[in-house]
Amino acid sequence: MLALRTLRFTFPAMLRLTRFWNLAVIGFAQYFTAGFLIDIRLFQDGRLFLLSISTILIAAAGYVINDYYDIKIDLINKPDRVVIGKSITRRYAIFFHTVLSFSGVSIGFLLNWKIGVVNFLSSFVLWVYSNNFKRQPFVGNFTVAFLTGLSIELINVLYGVNQQLVTIYAVFAFFMTLIREIIKDIEDLKGDNTFGCRTLPIVWGIRKTKVTVFGLLIVFGTSVIALNLFFVGLPMYYLIVFLFLPLGWLWVRLIRADTVKDFYSLSLFCKIIMLLGILSMTFV
Repeated sequence: MLALRTLRFTFPAMLRLTRFWNLAVIGFAQYFTAGFLIDIRLFQDGRLFLLSISTILIAAAGYVINDYYDIKIDLINKPDRVVIGKSITRRYAIFFHTVLSFSGVSIGFLLNWKIGVVNFLSSFVLWVYSNNFKRQPFVGNFTVAFLTGLSIELINVLYGVNQQLVTIYAVFAFFMTLIREIIKDIEDLKGDNTFGCRTLPIVWGIRKTKVTVFGLLIVFGTSVIALNLFFVGLPMYYLIVFLFLPLGWLWVRLIRADTVKDFYSLSLFCKIIMLLGILSMTFV
């Protein structure tokens, strides 16, 4: 019996549980933000490495606790991707969540008391999100989006600067994550509805939720133009290529989307737009 329990953990399963590629994107985003928007020499700064590690640990802990609470829902929405209860036991999952959270918060305090406090609050909010916020309309979406934008803005906190380009990219990360989270709620409607969640598609229906996303896209584009016009002054062709053309394609596809597969594709495309945003830093 003990041997069987020991087998209930594999390293590949842990990578799937903590969304390894999503964590890699977080690390790249912070490195690109510091190196290309502030100073290229920061690529060699040990503090930046520790910040990225602490942020990744907090995010990984968030993925673990989220899947822990969502086992039943995920068995309906994405049964092939369920890890907890199959490759990793629930007890191991809680253990990993605790270790990851404690490590991320500790490294944050080693860097800067402000970052330590942010990491502690982020870890706590991710736990509340998984346990409650995720099942509420818009609150859960906003929470994840805010924390994503905050992970970029932490670069300003770490180096004690107020680089406006960093803030613009934090706003970009916030809106793209918010839009993606709402689209994911449409994709996961069946399982969420089965277990009594109150996400936007369940409360308002798919049509009104789509209208909400269209509204967010308009607010997003307007905000970026305003911030760029008054504070940064990047060439307009830069915004057209890296932002408005992809957003236009997302708009068109969202109008036509009506199946789970369609919304899954749109969710993936939001990730691509995020990657384009990170890569665009090299041209700034």
